[in-house]
Amino acid sequence: MYVILMYDLNAKRVGKMLKLCRRYLNWIQNSVFEGEITEVQLRELRYKANDIMEDKDSLIIFKNRSKQWLDKEVIGYEKQDLDIFL
Repeated sequence: MYVILMYDLNAKRVGKMLKLCRRYLNWIQNSVFEGEITEVQLRELRYKANDIMEDKDSLIIFKNRSKQWLDKEVIGYEKQDLDIFL
């Protein structure tokens, strides 16, 4: 499945969440990630994120079957180009 994930955390925990999310998804903007992920990986990510989060923190995940069903438009600088040529 294809997901877009974003979080809003206290500054003390942002570094931990950033490292966690970068293990599973592509970092595209400060607290925003996207990419293909399996259901098992997503469950694992949620479980580990829950250990980092506290009361007023939030994690939002948008899921879609495939990237092909998502139109993406970037205006301005794109933090990380996701096209990889082999």
